[in-house]
Amino acid sequence: AQREALSSFGNGQMLVEKYLLKPRHVEIQVFADQQGHCLYLNERDCSIQRRHQKVVEEAPAPGLTVEQRRAMGEAAVRAAQAIGYVGAGTVEFLLDARGEFFFMEMNTRLQVEHPVTEAITGLDLVAWQIRVAQGEALPITQEQVALNGHAIEVRLYAEDPANDFLPATGHLALYRESSLGPGRRVDSGVEQGDSVSPFYDPMLGKLIAWGEDREQARLRLLGMLDEFAVGGLKTNLGFLRRIIGHPAFAAAELDTGFIPRYQDELLPTPGALSDEFWQAAGSAFMQSLPAGDGPWANRQGFRAGLPAEVSLHLSCNGQDRLVTLTGQPSQLCGEQLLTEHQGVRRAHLAVRSEGSLYLRWDGEMHAVSLFDPIAAVEASQSHQGGLTAPMNGSIVRVLVEVGQTVEAGAQLVVLEAMKMEHSIRAPHAGVVKALFCQEGEMVAEGSALVELETAG
Repeated sequence: AQREALSSFGNGQMLVEKYLLKPRHVEIQVFADQQGHCLYLNERDCSIQRRHQKVVEEAPAPGLTVEQRRAMGEAAVRAAQAIGYVGAGTVEFLLDARGEFFFMEMNTRLQVEHPVTEAITGLDLVAWQIRVAQGEALPITQEQVALNGHAIEVRLYAEDPANDFLPATGHLALYRESSLGPGRRVDSGVEQGDSVSPFYDPMLGKLIAWGEDREQARLRLLGMLDEFAVGGLKTNLGFLRRIIGHPAFAAAELDTGFIPRYQDELLPTPGALSDEFWQAAGSAFMQSLPAGDGPWANRQGFRAGLPAEVSLHLSCNGQDRLVTLTGQPSQLCGEQLLTEHQGVRRAHLAVRSEGSLYLRWDGEMHAVSLFDPIAAVEASQSHQGGLTAPMNGSIVRVLVEVGQTVEAGAQLVVLEAMKMEHSIRAPHAGVVKALFCQEGEMVAEGSALVELETAG
């Protein structure tokens, strides 16, 4: 199938573009030394992307034949040699459903996803870069490049998948990495207690799993994602878990439309937290409180002549609930909350940090705290019609002034954070009643920026 994209030119020419049927993003890792030798280190599939940026990478590319691998690898080597390239590089292709591949670009560096190539070849590409820079020749030939097993990597980002994957900033009140072991690797640059600022890329780390085959690597990665815990800011951890656990991913049904195609399952609309959640949260919150001394430290809800009862007013994800605990609560064993509902027993990670309880529920980490009535009143009295900052960042441009009439969709303010610009637009036509920011100012997520009054 082909599509004609017409573009008018003064001389009557037109531009015809090839239509790619269900394209996959497949890239070839190349390496060249100063002596003119160049080889390819197999390929990676990087088709699962959001905002045109990679989220999941794996090697080798599922379903790629030996002939396709050789053809793409040799094409990538020819491209590198044609420009006298030296060092690590990646030649990126689009591969369509018919098995045809098309050059897209070359990244002249070692990429984020290089660990999956290292996992299946047994090579240290960083060490190779240093040795090649010192003038050493490549230590192996093309025929000696190994392809052993399968590796999958996911990128852990500080971002909000429910809000178009906008970067998130804040304090890492909780950060627990997966345990290491055979076929498990974590590359990261943060630790618990760090602050994630708006000045750098939002990636917190990478989780890499290797297996003798793709399914073993996938299941191993699922285990790592289940162990990983981050609290204090929004991340894509639950989103990654849903991708790797999705039946279509397990079946290697990959192309660049994967996330949009399964959006309802990968990005479910958050709803009201269930009664079961609030009961479990209340039980874990009480049992995780620091131990005290004296009779007033008893938290069993003792009442003379009546069943024990404890009441807590809790807050989580903008919702609050008065929770009453009676009878035998769910049991907190270390940092595992053991619950039973309708005969089904489950274990949930429950960690107290900096005054909040972080409870993993249905794959998502929820921060549970005592309800703050003063904060709730302040939130309810915020400016009507106010437009707030979706993330911490710097005000790049203020495009309106007080008293100005604007149309729906008009740009009001441009905010920059983590190498991205985000436009604050008018949700409806109206008049700018107030401005609460100025160019060059740093603002926090949720800060009021503009108050817009409906016209008429």
